[in-house]
Amino acid sequence: MRPPLALSLGEPAGIGPEIVAGAWTDLRHDPALAFAVLGDARLIQAAGVPVEVIDAPGDATAGFARGVPVLHQPLPVEATPGRPEPANALAVADWIEQGVALTLAGETSGLVTAPIAKAPLYAAGFRFPGHTEFIAELTADAPYSGTRGPVMMLTALDLRAGLVTIHAPLAEVPQLVTGERVRRTARVMHEAMQRDFGIARPRLALAALNPHAGEAGAIGLEEVEVLRPAAEALRAEGIAITDPLPADTLFHAEARKGYDAVVCLYHDQALIPVKTLDFWGGVNVTLGLPIVRTSPDHGVGFDIAGKGLARPDSLIAAVRLAATMAEGRARGRGPA
Repeated sequence: MRPPLALSLGEPAGIGPEIVAGAWTDLRHDPALAFAVLGDARLIQAAGVPVEVIDAPGDATAGFARGVPVLHQPLPVEATPGRPEPANALAVADWIEQGVALTLAGETSGLVTAPIAKAPLYAAGFRFPGHTEFIAELTADAPYSGTRGPVMMLTALDLRAGLVTIHAPLAEVPQLVTGERVRRTARVMHEAMQRDFGIARPRLALAALNPHAGEAGAIGLEEVEVLRPAAEALRAEGIAITDPLPADTLFHAEARKGYDAVVCLYHDQALIPVKTLDFWGGVNVTLGLPIVRTSPDHGVGFDIAGKGLARPDSLIAAVRLAATMAEGRARGRGPA
Protein backbone atom coordinates (compact mmCIF):
# COMPACT_ATOMS: atom_id res chain seq x y z
CA MET A 1 0.00 0.00 0.00
CA ARG A 2 1.25 3.47 -0.82
CA PRO A 3 2.15 5.86 2.04
CA PRO A 4 -0.58 7.96 3.67
CA LEU A 5 -1.27 11.54 2.66
CA ALA A 6 0.07 14.52 4.57
CA LEU A 7 -2.52 17.09 5.70
CA SER A 8 -1.40 20.50 6.95
CA LEU A 9 -3.83 21.89 9.51
CA GLY A 10 -3.92 25.44 8.16
CA GLU A 11 -5.02 28.51 10.11
CA PRO A 12 -5.40 27.37 13.74
CA ALA A 13 -8.07 29.96 14.55
CA GLY A 14 -10.18 28.99 11.54
CA ILE A 15 -12.30 25.98 10.68
CA GLY A 16 -9.35 23.74 9.80
CA PRO A 17 -9.48 21.61 12.98
CA GLU A 18 -13.25 21.12 12.62
CA ILE A 19 -13.18 20.07 8.99
CA VAL A 20 -10.24 17.75 9.62
CA ALA A 21 -12.27 16.14 12.40
CA GLY A 22 -15.27 15.87 10.06
CA ALA A 23 -13.18 14.43 7.23
CA TRP A 24 -11.65 11.80 9.51
CA THR A 25 -15.10 10.83 10.81
CA ASP A 26 -16.28 10.25 7.24
CA LEU A 27 -13.13 8.52 5.94
CA ARG A 28 -11.72 6.66 8.95
CA HIS A 29 -12.77 3.18 7.83
CA ASP A 30 -10.88 3.38 4.51
CA PRO A 31 -7.12 2.93 5.04
CA ALA A 32 -6.50 3.93 1.41
CA LEU A 33 -7.58 7.44 2.42
CA ALA A 34 -5.44 7.66 5.56
CA PHE A 35 -3.72 10.96 6.26
CA ALA A 36 -1.19 12.23 8.79
CA VAL A 37 -1.96 15.70 10.10
CA LEU A 38 0.81 18.22 10.54
CA GLY A 39 -0.32 20.55 13.30
CA ASP A 40 -1.20 20.98 16.93
CA ALA A 41 -2.99 17.87 18.21
CA ARG A 42 -4.82 19.89 20.86
CA LEU A 43 -6.80 21.75 18.22
CA ILE A 44 -8.22 18.54 16.79
CA GLN A 45 -8.97 17.12 20.24
CA ALA A 46 -10.95 20.29 20.93
CA ALA A 47 -13.07 19.45 17.86
CA GLY A 48 -14.34 16.38 19.72
CA VAL A 49 -12.66 13.44 17.98
CA PRO A 50 -10.00 10.99 19.21
CA VAL A 51 -6.41 11.77 18.31
CA GLU A 52 -3.37 9.52 17.99
CA VAL A 53 -0.05 11.34 18.21
CA ILE A 54 2.38 9.53 15.91
CA ASP A 55 6.15 9.68 15.46
CA ALA A 56 6.28 9.12 11.69
CA PRO A 57 3.82 9.29 8.78
CA GLY A 58 4.06 5.53 8.30
CA ASP A 59 2.27 5.05 11.62
CA ALA A 60 -0.88 6.80 10.33
CA THR A 61 -2.48 4.00 8.33
CA ALA A 62 -2.59 1.26 10.98
CA GLY A 63 -4.37 3.40 13.55
CA PHE A 64 -6.45 5.53 11.22
CA ALA A 65 -9.74 3.97 12.30
CA ARG A 66 -8.99 4.69 15.99
CA GLY A 67 -8.19 8.37 15.86
CA VAL A 68 -6.84 11.25 13.80
CA PRO A 69 -3.10 10.60 13.31
CA VAL A 70 -1.16 13.77 14.17
CA LEU A 71 2.51 14.61 13.87
CA HIS A 72 2.20 16.95 16.84
CA GLN A 73 3.73 20.37 16.26
CA PRO A 74 2.53 22.64 19.08
CA LEU A 75 1.72 26.28 18.53
CA PRO A 76 3.67 28.96 20.40
CA VAL A 77 0.43 30.71 21.41
CA GLU A 78 -2.91 29.10 22.25
CA ALA A 79 -5.39 29.51 19.38
CA THR A 80 -8.83 31.04 19.89
CA PRO A 81 -11.48 30.29 17.23
CA GLY A 82 -12.16 33.33 15.08
CA ARG A 83 -9.18 35.32 16.39
CA PRO A 84 -6.03 34.87 14.27
CA GLU A 85 -2.73 35.31 16.04
CA PRO A 86 0.30 36.44 13.98
CA ALA A 87 2.58 34.77 16.53
CA ASN A 88 1.33 31.41 15.20
CA ALA A 89 1.86 32.23 11.53
CA LEU A 90 5.36 30.80 11.24
CA ALA A 91 4.14 27.50 12.70
CA VAL A 92 1.42 27.38 10.03
CA ALA A 93 4.02 27.92 7.28
CA ASP A 94 6.26 25.30 8.87
CA TRP A 95 3.45 22.70 8.80
CA ILE A 96 3.15 23.23 5.04
CA GLU A 97 6.90 23.08 4.54
CA GLN A 98 7.13 19.83 6.48
CA GLY A 99 4.29 18.35 4.42
CA VAL A 100 6.12 19.19 1.22
CA ALA A 101 9.39 17.73 2.55
CA LEU A 102 7.72 14.49 3.65
CA THR A 103 6.04 14.08 0.26
CA LEU A 104 9.21 14.80 -1.68
CA ALA A 105 10.96 12.19 0.48
CA GLY A 106 8.27 9.61 -0.30
CA GLU A 107 7.14 9.31 3.33
CA THR A 108 3.73 10.64 2.32
CA SER A 109 2.14 10.23 -1.11
CA GLY A 110 0.60 13.68 -1.47
CA LEU A 111 -0.20 16.87 0.40
CA VAL A 112 -3.66 18.17 1.29
CA THR A 113 -3.66 21.69 2.71
CA ALA A 114 -6.38 23.07 4.95
CA PRO A 115 -7.10 26.79 4.39
CA ILE A 116 -4.68 29.49 5.54
CA ALA A 117 -5.30 33.13 6.43
CA LYS A 118 -2.99 35.43 4.52
CA ALA A 119 -3.13 38.54 6.74
CA PRO A 120 -1.43 37.00 9.81
CA LEU A 121 1.09 35.28 7.53
CA TYR A 122 1.93 38.57 5.82
CA ALA A 123 2.28 40.23 9.23
CA ALA A 124 4.87 37.59 10.10
CA GLY A 125 6.87 38.22 6.92
CA PHE A 126 5.43 35.52 4.64
CA ARG A 127 6.25 36.69 1.11
CA PHE A 128 4.06 34.46 -1.07
CA PRO A 129 0.57 35.24 -2.42
CA GLY A 130 -0.66 31.89 -1.11
CA HIS A 131 -0.21 28.13 -0.87
CA THR A 132 0.28 27.63 -4.61
CA GLU A 133 3.29 29.89 -4.99
CA PHE A 134 4.85 28.77 -1.68
CA ILE A 135 4.66 25.08 -2.57
CA ALA A 136 5.92 25.78 -6.09
CA GLU A 137 9.06 27.35 -4.66
CA LEU A 138 9.55 24.59 -2.11
CA THR A 139 9.49 22.02 -4.92
CA ALA A 140 11.39 24.04 -7.52
CA ASP A 141 14.61 22.03 -7.29
CA ALA A 142 12.98 18.60 -7.19
CA PRO A 143 13.13 16.45 -10.35
CA TYR A 144 10.02 16.58 -12.54
CA SER A 145 9.66 15.25 -16.07
CA GLY A 146 6.66 17.31 -17.21
CA THR A 147 6.03 20.96 -18.01
CA ARG A 148 6.49 22.92 -14.78
CA GLY A 149 3.55 24.57 -13.08
CA PRO A 150 2.13 25.78 -10.94
CA VAL A 151 -1.24 25.76 -12.62
CA MET A 152 -4.30 26.12 -10.45
CA MET A 153 -7.15 23.82 -11.43
CA LEU A 154 -10.58 23.67 -9.78
CA THR A 155 -12.74 20.57 -9.88
CA ALA A 156 -16.44 20.00 -9.23
CA LEU A 157 -18.40 16.92 -10.28
CA ASP A 158 -17.31 16.30 -13.90
CA LEU A 159 -15.75 19.73 -14.44
CA ARG A 160 -12.00 20.39 -14.37
CA ALA A 161 -11.11 24.04 -14.99
CA GLY A 162 -7.50 25.27 -15.15
CA LEU A 163 -6.48 28.92 -14.93
CA VAL A 164 -4.15 30.95 -17.13
CA THR A 165 -4.31 33.88 -14.68
CA ILE A 166 -5.37 33.59 -11.06
CA HIS A 167 -5.83 36.57 -8.75
CA ALA A 168 -5.33 39.27 -11.35
CA PRO A 169 -7.50 42.40 -11.61
CA LEU A 170 -9.90 41.99 -14.51
CA ALA A 171 -8.49 45.11 -16.19
CA GLU A 172 -5.08 43.42 -16.43
CA VAL A 173 -6.26 40.08 -17.79
CA PRO A 174 -6.07 40.92 -21.54
CA GLN A 175 -2.40 41.86 -21.19
CA LEU A 176 -1.62 38.80 -19.06
CA VAL A 177 -3.28 36.31 -21.41
CA THR A 178 -0.35 35.77 -23.76
CA GLY A 179 0.17 32.95 -26.20
CA GLU A 180 3.03 31.56 -24.11
CA ARG A 181 0.92 31.50 -20.91
CA VAL A 182 -1.93 29.77 -22.70
CA ARG A 183 0.39 27.17 -24.22
CA ARG A 184 2.18 26.47 -20.94
CA THR A 185 -1.09 26.12 -19.03
CA ALA A 186 -2.48 23.75 -21.65
CA ARG A 187 0.70 21.64 -21.65
CA VAL A 188 0.61 21.29 -17.87
CA MET A 189 -3.07 20.35 -17.94
CA HIS A 190 -2.58 17.86 -20.78
CA GLU A 191 0.24 16.11 -18.93
CA ALA A 192 -1.67 16.14 -15.63
CA MET A 193 -4.71 14.53 -17.25
CA GLN A 194 -2.44 11.67 -18.32
CA ARG A 195 -0.20 11.43 -15.26
CA ASP A 196 -2.69 12.09 -12.46
CA PHE A 197 -6.08 11.25 -13.93
CA GLY A 198 -5.27 8.32 -16.20
CA ILE A 199 -6.71 9.87 -19.37
CA ALA A 200 -4.56 8.60 -22.23
CA ARG A 201 -5.75 11.12 -24.83
CA PRO A 202 -7.00 14.20 -23.01
CA ARG A 203 -9.44 16.55 -24.72
CA LEU A 204 -9.01 20.19 -23.73
CA ALA A 205 -11.42 23.03 -24.38
CA LEU A 206 -10.19 26.62 -24.56
CA ALA A 207 -12.45 29.36 -23.23
CA ALA A 208 -12.63 32.63 -25.14
CA LEU A 209 -12.01 35.98 -23.51
CA ASN A 210 -14.61 38.09 -25.27
CA PRO A 211 -18.38 37.61 -25.68
CA HIS A 212 -19.23 35.23 -28.53
CA ALA A 213 -15.50 34.46 -28.87
CA GLY A 214 -14.94 37.93 -30.28
CA GLU A 215 -17.20 37.53 -33.34
CA ALA A 216 -14.17 37.16 -35.67
CA GLY A 217 -12.63 40.33 -34.25
CA ALA A 218 -15.76 42.48 -34.25
CA ILE A 219 -15.88 42.63 -30.42
CA GLY A 220 -12.30 41.84 -29.47
CA LEU A 221 -9.10 40.72 -31.14
CA GLU A 222 -7.65 38.41 -28.47
CA GLU A 223 -9.24 35.34 -30.02
CA VAL A 224 -7.80 36.15 -33.44
CA GLU A 225 -4.38 37.39 -32.37
CA VAL A 226 -3.58 35.29 -29.29
CA LEU A 227 -5.91 32.40 -28.53
CA ARG A 228 -6.47 30.78 -31.92
CA PRO A 229 -2.73 30.83 -32.81
CA ALA A 230 -1.95 29.32 -29.39
CA ALA A 231 -4.47 26.54 -29.99
CA GLU A 232 -3.05 25.85 -33.46
CA ALA A 233 0.47 25.62 -32.04
CA LEU A 234 -0.68 23.22 -29.33
CA ARG A 235 -2.41 20.98 -31.86
CA ALA A 236 0.81 20.91 -33.85
CA GLU A 237 2.47 19.50 -30.70
CA GLY A 238 -0.13 16.74 -30.53
CA ILE A 239 -2.35 18.26 -27.83
CA ALA A 240 -6.07 18.01 -28.56
CA ILE A 241 -7.51 21.45 -27.80
CA THR A 242 -10.35 23.43 -29.33
CA ASP A 243 -10.21 26.89 -30.79
CA PRO A 244 -11.49 29.50 -28.30
CA LEU A 245 -15.15 28.84 -27.48
CA PRO A 246 -17.71 31.27 -26.02
CA ALA A 247 -17.66 30.86 -22.26
CA ASP A 248 -21.41 31.28 -21.90
CA THR A 249 -22.02 27.96 -23.70
CA LEU A 250 -19.03 26.02 -22.39
CA PHE A 251 -20.13 24.75 -18.99
CA HIS A 252 -23.60 23.21 -19.32
CA ALA A 253 -23.96 19.45 -18.93
CA GLU A 254 -23.99 18.58 -22.63
CA ALA A 255 -20.96 20.77 -23.36
CA ARG A 256 -18.96 19.18 -20.53
CA LYS A 257 -19.26 15.79 -22.21
CA GLY A 258 -17.08 17.08 -25.04
CA TYR A 259 -13.89 17.70 -23.05
CA ASP A 260 -11.88 16.38 -20.10
CA ALA A 261 -10.70 19.79 -18.87
CA VAL A 262 -11.14 23.40 -19.86
CA VAL A 263 -8.48 26.11 -20.03
CA CYS A 264 -10.00 29.24 -18.47
CA LEU A 265 -8.43 32.66 -18.76
CA TYR A 266 -9.31 34.35 -15.46
CA HIS A 267 -10.50 33.59 -11.96
CA ASP A 268 -14.26 33.98 -12.16
CA GLN A 269 -14.50 32.32 -15.56
CA ALA A 270 -13.56 29.05 -13.79
CA LEU A 271 -14.78 29.64 -10.24
CA ILE A 272 -18.36 30.60 -11.07
CA PRO A 273 -19.22 27.35 -12.90
CA VAL A 274 -17.27 25.24 -10.37
CA LYS A 275 -19.10 26.72 -7.39
CA THR A 276 -22.44 26.63 -9.18
CA LEU A 277 -22.03 22.93 -9.91
CA ASP A 278 -20.89 21.95 -6.40
CA PHE A 279 -20.63 24.82 -3.96
CA TRP A 280 -19.67 22.64 -0.98
CA GLY A 281 -17.51 20.03 -2.67
CA GLY A 282 -15.16 21.88 -5.02
CA VAL A 283 -11.43 21.14 -4.85
CA ASN A 284 -8.38 23.26 -5.65
CA VAL A 285 -5.58 21.25 -7.30
CA THR A 286 -2.07 22.44 -8.12
CA LEU A 287 -0.82 20.91 -11.37
CA GLY A 288 2.69 20.74 -12.76
CA LEU A 289 4.48 19.95 -9.49
CA PRO A 290 6.66 16.98 -8.52
CA ILE A 291 4.17 16.27 -5.72
CA VAL A 292 0.41 15.84 -5.55
CA ARG A 293 -1.28 18.78 -3.83
CA THR A 294 -4.98 19.45 -3.28
CA SER A 295 -6.95 21.78 -1.03
CA PRO A 296 -10.54 22.63 -0.15
CA ASP A 297 -11.98 25.35 -2.33
CA HIS A 298 -12.94 27.70 0.51
CA GLY A 299 -11.40 29.95 3.12
CA VAL A 300 -10.69 29.83 6.84
CA GLY A 301 -14.22 30.73 8.00
CA PHE A 302 -13.33 32.91 10.98
CA ASP A 303 -16.99 33.91 11.34
CA ILE A 304 -18.13 30.32 11.98
CA ALA A 305 -14.98 28.85 13.59
CA GLY A 306 -15.69 26.95 16.76
CA LYS A 307 -19.47 27.07 16.30
CA GLY A 308 -19.99 23.59 14.86
CA LEU A 309 -21.22 24.96 11.52
CA ALA A 310 -18.29 24.12 9.24
CA ARG A 311 -18.92 21.47 6.59
CA PRO A 312 -16.08 19.10 5.68
CA ASP A 313 -17.38 18.26 2.18
CA SER A 314 -14.63 20.07 0.29
CA LEU A 315 -11.84 18.65 2.44
CA ILE A 316 -13.26 15.16 2.04
CA ALA A 317 -13.29 15.65 -1.73
CA ALA A 318 -9.73 17.02 -1.60
CA VAL A 319 -8.50 13.94 0.31
CA ARG A 320 -10.24 11.59 -2.11
CA LEU A 321 -8.82 13.39 -5.15
CA ALA A 322 -5.30 13.49 -3.69
CA ALA A 323 -5.49 9.75 -3.05
CA THR A 324 -6.65 9.11 -6.63
CA MET A 325 -3.86 11.25 -8.06
CA ALA A 326 -1.24 9.67 -5.79
CA GLU A 327 -2.38 6.22 -6.85
CA GLY A 328 -2.02 7.26 -10.48
CA ARG A 329 1.54 8.44 -9.95
CA ALA A 330 2.38 5.29 -7.98
CA ARG A 331 1.26 3.20 -10.94
CA GLY A 332 3.32 5.29 -13.34
CA ARG A 333 0.48 6.58 -15.50
CA GLY A 334 1.32 9.08 -18.18
CA PRO A 335 4.73 10.77 -18.62
CA ALA A 336 7.58 9.15 -16.71
